[in-house]
Amino acid sequence: MDAAQQEATARARDLQRTWYGEPLGALFRKLIDDLGLNQARLAGVLGLSAPMLSQLMSGQRAKIGNPAVVQRVQALQELSSQVADGSVSAAEATERMEEIKKSQGGSVLSNTGQSTTGSGAPTVRRVVREIQSLLRSVAAAGDIIDAADTLAPAHPELAEFLRVYGAGRTAEAVAHYESHQN
Repeated sequence: MDAAQQEATARARDLQRTWYGEPLGALFRKLIDDLGLNQARLAGVLGLSAPMLSQLMSGQRAKIGNPAVVQRVQALQELSSQVADGSVSAAEATERMEEIKKSQGGSVLSNTGQSTTGSGAPTVRRVVREIQSLLRSVAAAGDIIDAADTLAPAHPELAEFLRVYGAGRTAEAVAHYESHQN
């Protein structure tokens, strides 16, 4: 790999860290390990081609273009943590992965029963991640910041929203969301 390719890969991984919390190679390897998958099976569950998964993992591609795939990744991350803490068995995980594979994405605001509180409402973090995923599926973080800068003089609150949800960390977005309730 030449210097330009190495630089492009590093840039893609930095973008992935911004958009998904960590480079997709690390995220997908964790899912593979925790859920007992191979790359081909993970690609199938996510609804990606094996070459696309490989490109995302290696940093040849930065972004998951399909919001439904992003939501499947989030569902698998949640499932992975449930398997790790023992609240979901391997057999249940296999069954849930089939459900995730069949899911078309859709909004977490429709009550699917996943990532919800005892009352059936989605968790704040899940709602925030949905907003982030939607914004980040439309534009790159730099473009969102440029748009926010353009809007700031006339619409400072909207500019702040774009910056926090479109380019900020999830924890900042959760704090913003909670500060604007009620």
